[in-house]
Amino acid sequence: MEFNVKKLASDAGVFFSRAMQFTEEKLGQAEKTELDAHFENLLARADCTKNWTEKILRQTEVLLQPNPSARVEEFLYEKLDRKVPSRVTNGELLAQYMTEAASDFGPGTPYGKTLIKVGETQRRLGAAEREFIRSASISFLTPLRNFLEGDWRTISKERRILQNRRLDLDACKARLKKAKAAEAKAALWSDEVEKAEHELRLTQSEFDRQAEVTRLLLEGISSTHVNHLRCLHEFVESQTNYYAQCYQFMLDLQKQLGRFSGTFVGNAESASPAGVTSPPAAAATLPAVPTIPVVPTIVGVPNTVAEAVLNPNEVKPPASGTRRARVLYDYEAADSTELALLADEMITVYSLPGMDPDWLIGERGNQKGKVPVTYLELLS
Repeated sequence: MEFNVKKLASDAGVFFSRAMQFTEEKLGQAEKTELDAHFENLLARADCTKNWTEKILRQTEVLLQPNPSARVEEFLYEKLDRKVPSRVTNGELLAQYMTEAASDFGPGTPYGKTLIKVGETQRRLGAAEREFIRSASISFLTPLRNFLEGDWRTISKERRILQNRRLDLDACKARLKKAKAAEAKAALWSDEVEKAEHELRLTQSEFDRQAEVTRLLLEGISSTHVNHLRCLHEFVESQTNYYAQCYQFMLDLQKQLGRFSGTFVGNAESASPAGVTSPPAAAATLPAVPTIPVVPTIVGVPNTVAEAVLNPNEVKPPASGTRRARVLYDYEAADSTELALLADEMITVYSLPGMDPDWLIGERGNQKGKVPVTYLELLS
């Protein structure tokens, strides 16, 4: 009990001495031991790393999970060392709603079929998003969080110890200075000078040792940058794969919907009220061209129009009915009968009797081939 009381009294005395030294330094009434320029640069670099790592971590968390309530929930589960429950992504929830709507509207109707197709793509997008979040959390967020909660806490702890060692050192310097000033007036103070010099040597040794420990930790920030750089590359790779998947999913969906457009138009026409005539699909996109009788297909005998469509290089553009069109998206030709497209380029297009309404003949210079209507913006 007596030992504890003495220890508490000693700790209180040390705390008071440090507080006095710190206050006098702030008021300019005491000298302060300055760290060398290299050490100060290491400190500034460490603080900069900590501040920007925090900001990047927080904003990446917002990017991956925009819902603040969900982020708080995940944080609590993590602190309680419990597994975060699986959460349905927005894309997966939308897919569920679309599938249920298609069931009510009729999965065999054009609208129901399209809802099912779009819903399936949304489900795939949601699954890709879930995988991206998981991958980014492991490869990027976790290393940043480990630095802040591990290495940085250790650095902060050692810096506080170094600060205390410096305050003790400067307090000893101040006491030695006072003792020497008193010695000059009376020889009786020589013992105080010797004691102050001994304390100064001890505190100087402790300060130097702590400064070396802290310096080594601060120099480790370079390794932290290298590690975070590697993690950043992995994050970019995960993000690239995610967006590439999303692009491919939407491209596939667009092609599927392009095949459905003829069915949609036909259904819409059949559903028109009695007495109201809907314009033909071709009239809504291109000027009419002279009608050419379609020769019935006979087994073993090629159809003339079909043969012309399959061989675009042999097709002659009509005298009238051609239009200019701007390409909306890149398109990769499936075979030699199709024309590859680049977004934003201008081409000439026209239709031929008997052609699938979802396709046109496109020309670019001396190149010619079939192109999908859904990839074009027809200009007047």
